[in-house]
Amino acid sequence: MTNNEPNFTLCSDSARTHVFVEPDALNYIGKWVSSLRTPPIVVIISDTTVAKLYGQRALASLATHCPKSELITVPPGDQSKSISHLDGIYAKLGKMRVPRDGMLLALGGGVVTDLTGFAAATWMRGIDYANCPTTLEADVDASLGGKTGINHASGKNMIGAFHHPRFVAVDPTCLKTLPARDVAAGLAESIKHALISDAAFLDWHEQNAPAIRAIDPKIMGELVTRNLRIKANVVEQDEKESGIRACLNFGHTIGHAVEKLSNYALRHGEAVAVGMVAAAHISMSKGMLDAPAVQRIQTMLQSFALPIKAENVNPAEVIEITLGDKKVKAGKRQWVLLDGIGQYTITDDVSDDVIEQAVNTVCAN
Repeated sequence: MTNNEPNFTLCSDSARTHVFVEPDALNYIGKWVSSLRTPPIVVIISDTTVAKLYGQRALASLATHCPKSELITVPPGDQSKSISHLDGIYAKLGKMRVPRDGMLLALGGGVVTDLTGFAAATWMRGIDYANCPTTLEADVDASLGGKTGINHASGKNMIGAFHHPRFVAVDPTCLKTLPARDVAAGLAESIKHALISDAAFLDWHEQNAPAIRAIDPKIMGELVTRNLRIKANVVEQDEKESGIRACLNFGHTIGHAVEKLSNYALRHGEAVAVGMVAAAHISMSKGMLDAPAVQRIQTMLQSFALPIKAENVNPAEVIEITLGDKKVKAGKRQWVLLDGIGQYTITDDVSDDVIEQAVNTVCAN
């Protein structure tokens, strides 16, 4: 592969997304934008922390291929996925006179990726955008698949749209600047993908754990690429989550509730780790997963410094929030469970007693 060629392309009914995973990918984003077309303006949206690290580098790459580029920043953290910050972005896009053939580029983690995608989906009824993720969580999950959105008082990602990026450019060397806790949070999503679809990939995590913890660039490039291929395969079969794409929500029903009740003190991946443990216990209660498999999952999560319990979270409140989950249908929660390692099933047939028992297991008061 050269820097002119994508690793692969996601091809859905409504979009084609080129995926590039390589060191120094940020140096080539101008070239990749211009290979699609030459927009009159490209607006980078980033948070203030990431902008200090990579903003000028991204602007320099765009300057060699695009007529005009600008940078908008938001504060770091989940609070930026809000109506107020989105409105601030709209105001700046209006002041810049960004037209329908303009383009947005997300430079940052999952918050920036989701926020930028939703701004692109709604500005001028939809303009192009690309994702340049800089965190492992965004690398392996949020950057691909077209889910965009912001949070609301009623729940996480409750306002959003499906809008696919034109390309995703991942530079694994960016992970070297991440705090260890943020790397671990991204690994939760990688473990999730392995648990629902690829038992051999779970083995790979165990075999390469020292190199993963050391953020070895070659290993991390392989980890990101394998994750994005898994996600692309699911999205190509079910673009708008009318069926199997829901499998990607493994651990998220309880995880989102735990994340909200922590007041977002828990990283998304940390909350998903707790949610996966709860879902594994539900799977075991239904006779789909044995105790050694549940223990293996917990041991792996802990080996990567991920939590398997949420401290000081009220179990009753967790259960109440799950009833408002976006995946509820006809008043019933849709649970993604494991039918063995590397296999999943989606069901609404889980009794309240089993749910309560699982939530009590992962919520430590």
